[in-house]
Amino acid sequence: MNGNTAEKIELQSENTAVKNEEYLDPKKWNKQDTTWAMSLFGTAIGAGVLFLPINAGSGGLLSLLLITLLAYPVMYYSHRALAKMIYASNSADEGITGTIREYFGNKASIIFNIVYFSSIYTIVLMYSISLTNTTSSFMVHQLGMEEPSRAILSLVLVLGLIAILNFGQDITVKIMSMLVYPFIASLLFIAVALIPQWNTSMLSFSTASTGSTGTGYFATLLMVLPIIVFSFNHSPLISSFVVKQRATYGIKAVDAKTAQIQKVCYIMTFAVVMFFVWSSALSLTPEDLMMAKEQNLSILSYLANELDQPLITIAAPIIAFVAITKSFLGHYIGAHEVMRDLVMKFGKTRGKNLGEKTVNMMILIFVVLTCWYAAYANPSVLGLIESLSGPLVAAILCLLPMYAIYKVPVLAKYKGQMSNIFVILVGVLTVLASINSLF
Repeated sequence: MNGNTAEKIELQSENTAVKNEEYLDPKKWNKQDTTWAMSLFGTAIGAGVLFLPINAGSGGLLSLLLITLLAYPVMYYSHRALAKMIYASNSADEGITGTIREYFGNKASIIFNIVYFSSIYTIVLMYSISLTNTTSSFMVHQLGMEEPSRAILSLVLVLGLIAILNFGQDITVKIMSMLVYPFIASLLFIAVALIPQWNTSMLSFSTASTGSTGTGYFATLLMVLPIIVFSFNHSPLISSFVVKQRATYGIKAVDAKTAQIQKVCYIMTFAVVMFFVWSSALSLTPEDLMMAKEQNLSILSYLANELDQPLITIAAPIIAFVAITKSFLGHYIGAHEVMRDLVMKFGKTRGKNLGEKTVNMMILIFVVLTCWYAAYANPSVLGLIESLSGPLVAAILCLLPMYAIYKVPVLAKYKGQMSNIFVILVGVLTVLASINSLF
């Protein structure tokens, strides 16, 4: 059999497979669409949302308004750009790493993995810090205990989190999935319960805090963009989402269908998160929110300490503890997979085939030591978001898809859209915010 005949038979087989494939009608809203909209919704609302009201409110009314105006378009257009980049790829089922390898080669995929790992692992370290602060605050303010040794408490918590993962990844993921919707319901409950505490201090603070100059507005914009990008990020799920829609509706309908599902999801996400943000910010003063920032606490822990409401005093820190634990475990699983691949590939370049147990032990020691040190040192969580996590996520979520659209021929049809300019500006300004925070 010659090459041409083989190619013809293969092409005929592919055509037959396409003809026999039964795609769902993309014009109808199906049960699967609801499932995916809710999955994206649950993933988009994580523990990062607990820090959004602090940055939003501590900057006064202007920062609150900017977040309200920018949250939906930043979330929608950036994740749409990433989805476009992935569903045009023939390697989408290998995740975003496979897509990068197809578009830009092996070296680019290795660089991407390093950046991707850095963005995830920074979040793991942040949640180690937050969990220690939440637990310590709860012990002191709610249980009336003396402040525990930070070195001992942080080590116990980090080891406890690692112990949970020993039950197995499947069980851990299942438990995290079960906690998503109770967490969202609890956010809505807290937001409603705070309504009697609303005050107008935010209105009188806005002019003094932000100034009336262009520099003041630009500085506020640089302050809020990293936390917006970070808080609503759910890029790891986009690959699975795109692959499933392509298999269900076909390559011709995947663009419109993913846009439809994402739009429904992000409207729900925006409504829930912004209600929580506004309710939390209006129930405190901007000075309170700046104090929460200085104390390195999530908004729920600070509310529990400051408000004289027994239900919130007990429920809020518990909700924060569960939410941060859930987010830590989820990001750790992602970081572990990338770290394992990087270590094994590095070993092979050195002529060493490292065993699975050896690699896992190396990762375990690295995670315990780094998370323990970060939790003990207690750097500012919002500072890490502004200087590291937000810009790294923006590079992956905003700048990478835009670079691909203007460099990869198969993505050329997405050039020239106004949303591209918006996504590029968000990415560039978020990276600038990192530089600004360092100096």
